[in-house]
Amino acid sequence: MRRRTKIIIGVLGGLLAALGLTYAWIAHDLPPLERLSAGLALPSTRLYDRHGTLLYEISAPQAGRNAPIPLERVPQHCINAFIATEDLNYWSHFGVDPIGVLRAVWINLRGGEVLAGGSTITQQTARLLLLDPLGQKQRTLERKLKEMILALRLQAVLSKEQVLALYLNQVYFGNLAYGLEAAAHAYFNRSAESLSLAECALLAGLVQNANFYNPLAYPERAKARQAVVLNLMAQANFISPQEALSAERDPLDFGATPFPIRAPHFVMSAWQELEARYGDLLYHEGLDVTTTLDANWQDVAQTIVRRQLAYLNDASGSRRVSANARNAALVALDPYTGEVLTMLGSPDYFDESIDGAVNVALSLRQPGSTLKPFTYAAAFDPTQPNPYTPSTVLLDVRTPFVTRKLESYTPANYALVEHGPTSIREALASSYNIPAVIALEKVGLSRFVQLMGDLGLDSLTRNTQVDLSITLGGGEVRLIDLTRAYAILANGGQWVDTQMIRRMVRRSDGHVLYEAPPPRLGRRVLDERVAYLITDILSDNQARQPAFGVNSPLNIGRPAAAKTGTTTDFRDNWIIGYTPDLVVGVWVGNADNTPMRQVTGVSGAGPIWNLFMRRVLVGRPERVFRRPEGLVEAEVCALSGLLPTPDCPHTRRDLFIDGTQPTRPDNFYQRFMIDARNGFLADDNTPPQYRTERVYVVLPQEARDWAARNGIQPPPVQAGLALAPDADAPLRLLSPDPHTIFELSPMLPAHVQRLRFTVGAPSNTQQVSYWLNGERVGQSDSAPWAVWWPLALGSYELEARALLADGTEVRSAARSFRVVEEEDPISYNVRR
Repeated sequence: MRRRTKIIIGVLGGLLAALGLTYAWIAHDLPPLERLSAGLALPSTRLYDRHGTLLYEISAPQAGRNAPIPLERVPQHCINAFIATEDLNYWSHFGVDPIGVLRAVWINLRGGEVLAGGSTITQQTARLLLLDPLGQKQRTLERKLKEMILALRLQAVLSKEQVLALYLNQVYFGNLAYGLEAAAHAYFNRSAESLSLAECALLAGLVQNANFYNPLAYPERAKARQAVVLNLMAQANFISPQEALSAERDPLDFGATPFPIRAPHFVMSAWQELEARYGDLLYHEGLDVTTTLDANWQDVAQTIVRRQLAYLNDASGSRRVSANARNAALVALDPYTGEVLTMLGSPDYFDESIDGAVNVALSLRQPGSTLKPFTYAAAFDPTQPNPYTPSTVLLDVRTPFVTRKLESYTPANYALVEHGPTSIREALASSYNIPAVIALEKVGLSRFVQLMGDLGLDSLTRNTQVDLSITLGGGEVRLIDLTRAYAILANGGQWVDTQMIRRMVRRSDGHVLYEAPPPRLGRRVLDERVAYLITDILSDNQARQPAFGVNSPLNIGRPAAAKTGTTTDFRDNWIIGYTPDLVVGVWVGNADNTPMRQVTGVSGAGPIWNLFMRRVLVGRPERVFRRPEGLVEAEVCALSGLLPTPDCPHTRRDLFIDGTQPTRPDNFYQRFMIDARNGFLADDNTPPQYRTERVYVVLPQEARDWAARNGIQPPPVQAGLALAPDADAPLRLLSPDPHTIFELSPMLPAHVQRLRFTVGAPSNTQQVSYWLNGERVGQSDSAPWAVWWPLALGSYELEARALLADGTEVRSAARSFRVVEEEDPISYNVRR
């Protein structure tokens, strides 16, 4: 018994000794609490533009927007939000909360992400004010133990209210806001004492990771985090579930209280980049940071943007109606270094009425037609079978497609105008929609989305809902990312990282902490020849003349490539353009996504881009885009893009990646011997004096309706069918569109509710019959092989069968459609 007692006493003594030694090891270099006031002081860090102009100086927390606020002026729901999120047992523990640690581990494991912190508010305060920067960054057991000891010491000398006040006035909320009062002014343009429940919940959610949840750059993330905070408050019985839901639905109006700063959106973004690299070291060293920004260019951008918005919204001017365009953003990059030369996130950072503090250059918006160049870049890839070229002709006529959801999708051009056979050069330069979707269908969605990822447009790769409409603006991108993607075109197809910091120096001793490395382009993203072909098209003023005219804002008086974009209902409009050494992207719209009125990329964003490019390039030498090796010129027939024949009246020269130039002669212009007496084909019985040769334009069968509407006289039926460019193509249904839902109206006579079946048929077709659900419903014995079918309720699968001259029968692929009762008996509709 005595021996057992001795063993127990020995073990306990050993444990106490080990604990004592551990405490001595941990606590021997802990800072004294007298350093608490020193921890409150922030060193002065200055950010300069590339020429040495001061942009912003971070002031001490006791000054200006970082002034502390007494705890009694902090709204109770703000206090509750921080308690529920960071330290639920704050008022009952002694500085360290073992139960809270276990609770945080449980919540975080159950939620699959970090929802609540494991450190108490007292521990966090000790870490913020007493540990050195390296100690704060450590995530080790030693650091955790030091933090706990300091928290116990701190709680022993200060009251709960004093510790909480220190925490709320020192914690970092992002966007250079230290403390709750500064955060209230930085995000909501008001004092902390007037914050609402919804606003308190949002701010409480930021402290876990202020950059990641930054509501001015990532509003969706911030709202999701706010919902987590409100849910934690409801679980803690600080608010009811109904109050949590109501606060989550409350709109948040972002705005910042004015303070001395130049280029605020850029400064905030640059500071976030510094924080990502150096963390808390930034707050304990007096630093001089030289950025990539050109402050003069920034001022030029802001002036031009404000003037253009004023013009667009001036109802008394030539527009006669306000465009309701209140916001704009502009980014300028060096395409070879990735340096951000200008970043204007809104016309006025401090204008709460337009959500001016929101950096739209970093916000996700629909890109309109600005992705079309990359669709054609993928189609030009010479490593793929049968690559397109700038002279490839696509049919800009009504064309139905089938989406991944097996729905009918029929894109239309701006103003519903179709252009018939169109070269890719004109289709891209003039921004026609239908050819772009044809090109994307050839490329394939998966390969296009992969290219988007290679270009840095990761938001599109994460979107599982993308479909063929992506090339016309489906999905969302950030202006800065899209501008960088165009920089890859400008530099010849190589990756470039965006850069905001050139140099960082410690002011006390002049030690250089960071120096930007010499410019070096990254991995190859696009074939250099493909990048040049896209640039050559986007800088071709003649090719874009059909859509934009000769003297459009896309013309800046020197070699420059540009592409506009406009989204549905005029919610966004864009222009991204570049010279050989500068790429500039402009967005115009409203931060709250309300539509503008009749403002397109060329009329809204275009003038901003044009004036900015002209102003900042004054005095700089005019450069041309460098043409790489491996490109050749060839003459083609303008209408078909094939080799010209004597019958082709219009030719042009175009560029090709060597090996992709056309080898077949033109087959759109064809000669026919006509009997002048009747206009039919001449035969052996036609006297010589009545035989006359005529040249006809013979188009693919998909374009025959367009040709008829545009007065293009077809050749005699049989000859035109036999010699059509697609005469050897397989039998295919042209109408109706696949997966269409038609409505049968009781208000209209049955004989006017009919559906037209048509096909594209081989040249030796003698007869075409149509079959619905396996039953024959009609036939045609001559081109254009049309049959009218009276609508009847039901689900159908349509198939065409062609009888050929040799007696064989060929069948088309089937198409599905439905006929349903009309939902609205007032009118007859076709839904797609």
